[in-house]
Amino acid sequence: MTSLDKPTEDTQDTEADNARTVTEAALFEAFGGVRGMVETVLPGLLFVTVFTLNNDLHMSAIAALAVSLVLVVVRLAKKDTVKHAFSGVFGVAFGVVFAMMTDNAKNFYLPGMLYTLGLALAYIVTSLAGVPLIGLILGPVFKENLSWRTRNPGRKKAYTKASYAWGFILLAKSAILFPLYWWADTEQLGWVLVTLKIPPFLLAVWLTWVFLAKAPAPIDVFAEMEAAEQAEKEQKARERAEREARGEDALGPAPGGRHRKG
Repeated sequence: MTSLDKPTEDTQDTEADNARTVTEAALFEAFGGVRGMVETVLPGLLFVTVFTLNNDLHMSAIAALAVSLVLVVVRLAKKDTVKHAFSGVFGVAFGVVFAMMTDNAKNFYLPGMLYTLGLALAYIVTSLAGVPLIGLILGPVFKENLSWRTRNPGRKKAYTKASYAWGFILLAKSAILFPLYWWADTEQLGWVLVTLKIPPFLLAVWLTWVFLAKAPAPIDVFAEMEAAEQAEKEQKARERAEREARGEDALGPAPGGRHRKG
């Protein structure tokens, strides 16, 4: 190894580390990080805990909905992003309404299960269609929007792999939960569902990180647009300066010169 090779390798390692760091940050932003996971798990955990203790559907539902609302209020008070907390509130609200309408505590979990199954199919179908859902979700986060579809084939391939991973992981989760919905009691279904909240999610996020860490860097279309706007401004400034210079030439030398034309 020569002295000239070492900086090159160091630069490549630094770029790879930066890419991994950016990918990790983007995934945390997109999926809510540790706090988002807590907000996802807590309402269902509270529901099944209360129901296991007293077998009271109404009290369990009120407890789950109340903690969801508290999580939103905390986010609002701290001026944090509330999209994950709000999605949790809507999910819990659907579950509460469905369970109350049917007077069946087990139905508290059914809307979320159907959503998981639908999401799994969406990941797989969009991958087959060449527009992987994970790319649509993460593209704006990486400031690349849809540039990966036509300008960055390596990145599109990574998004496709990640979407398939999400789809099949969620399908496997659904394959476990739906039989339990029919055969198990409310407590059994609830505890299994709470147990399966985090591990499949972490596995899917980890696989997404692995695929994207090896993919080409995203194309920052926002930076490109800003550069294009700046270039356009500079071009207009040059043209204006040229027009002013031509106008001065037509009038002759500035006052104080030896002579003026015309």
